[in-house]
Amino acid sequence: MNELVFEKRDFTPDQVHTVKTLHLNNYPIVYILYNENKRPSAYIGQTVQAARRLKNHIEDKRRKSLNRTILIGHEKFNQSATYNIESNLINYIIADNHYQLQNVSQTRSRVMHNYYEKAFYNEELFQVIWEKLREERIVSDTLENLRNKDIYKLSPYKELSPQQLDIKYEILDFCFEHIQKEGNHVIAIEGDAGTGKSVLLSSLFNTIQDLAKDDSSPLHCTDNYLLVNHGEMLKTYKSIANSLPNLKKKSLMKPTPFINEKSKTGATADIVLIDEAHLLLTKEDSYNNFRYQNQLDEIIKRSKITIVIFDPKQVLKIKSYWNDRLLEEIINQYNAKTVKLTDQMRMNANPETIQWIDRFVAKEILPFPSKEDSSFELKIFEEAGTFKAAIENKNDEVGLSRIVSTFDYLHKKDKKTYIVDEEGINMPWNSTQDNVTWAENPDSIKEVGSIYTVQGFDLNYVGVILGPSVSYDEQKDKLFIDPSKYKDTGAFISRTDLSTEKNQAIKEEIILNSINVLMKRGIHGLYIYATDPKLRQKLLELQRRKKS
Repeated sequence: MNELVFEKRDFTPDQVHTVKTLHLNNYPIVYILYNENKRPSAYIGQTVQAARRLKNHIEDKRRKSLNRTILIGHEKFNQSATYNIESNLINYIIADNHYQLQNVSQTRSRVMHNYYEKAFYNEELFQVIWEKLREERIVSDTLENLRNKDIYKLSPYKELSPQQLDIKYEILDFCFEHIQKEGNHVIAIEGDAGTGKSVLLSSLFNTIQDLAKDDSSPLHCTDNYLLVNHGEMLKTYKSIANSLPNLKKKSLMKPTPFINEKSKTGATADIVLIDEAHLLLTKEDSYNNFRYQNQLDEIIKRSKITIVIFDPKQVLKIKSYWNDRLLEEIINQYNAKTVKLTDQMRMNANPETIQWIDRFVAKEILPFPSKEDSSFELKIFEEAGTFKAAIENKNDEVGLSRIVSTFDYLHKKDKKTYIVDEEGINMPWNSTQDNVTWAENPDSIKEVGSIYTVQGFDLNYVGVILGPSVSYDEQKDKLFIDPSKYKDTGAFISRTDLSTEKNQAIKEEIILNSINVLMKRGIHGLYIYATDPKLRQKLLELQRRKKS
């Protein structure tokens, strides 16, 4: 038997007793329990004892609202395969955003691993299963579309790498150990762009919230929050909360409202996770209703345990200026420890390509990577038209390919249209979407994304415009940064607590940080168009040398 066994039936005691088919009862299977109420619910599982497991679910009051089941079997199923398919179903159904899942985190998350014929189960067979579910109108969207959604990429049920999983357990143990202790306790997770910080945090927060509902857990009844000072990222976390039982939108906040709410009530949160903590303010900002001097310090004071995701190379404003010394000054006042994520999880690029980008944002222009990279394309463009067409072609082929730019062109939040590089690229800056992140709007292929639109998100291919502030010093054979040409004036508001020289040095650092973030958005490729002729010719020359 090479055909899939796919049985739909009522989820009742009588129907459960009839699960006697060889490939449904004696082999590993995957199953979906669901209903189609006004707010549809579902539970996804796998088992090697179908009749017994379903009987347990019938007796479980948590499954009382579920009245239909789908049983999925195959003679080639093994338990690694069913675990894999179960995880895929959870992740894609979260992204499909139709059901609220009743699944909660397992005691031990699954780690990424290979097994015999994984490609067959993970890709070919799963595609067949998903299309069957679409035929039955259990799910609606295609795998291709869902794969490009940020809600899928940040799903708390994504398999973690061994390094991510080790850090997750280390943080959970830290929480178990310190939740009843006096004082404020801090653990910082550092990592470069693309090292999987937000995926780890999403998994961690979901597990913590599940444990808060578990009366056998040390974290039972804890009051926990996930904070992010990034509107686009907050939309994604709130979309995920629609699909999971213990994630509540009220626990997902921006930092200032959290600080002001806790100040008003005098309450202390138990565990607070901060994503993109490099976006936190390090000075008073009355425009954002922040009346203190440092958001991280104020959050820590209002929390028993603070978990901080941090990358100083992603600081984009002087008022949010962080460096390693300032971070240490804050967290060393508390019972703090630091762990590091080092593995590149986003970009399918070899180490030589990653090094080329890292050196570029350190103003050093290396020869083009000599080793062919079959899974990642690094390409320089001479003409604006061919650059735009190349990204549009990639968007047609694989989806989620977008053009982004350094903030070298006027852009205001007044609903008017502002153009990027009128003489060359001649495309509008990104518009604001209420319910969907910018890159997921199909029309955004005709726009240019800013650093604030794409920070923290994945694209399949990214086309990066290096604007007038990014040039080339022929004498020093280095990148030359000219802050006077950078149009993000809000990022450059000087600080009175820093010297004139320091404020000026930070401006260059901010531009380099923005280039680093933009260049590390693409999973499969980075296309570059430099508007400065000297830089463009230097990069094209290096590309030609490699080809010859």
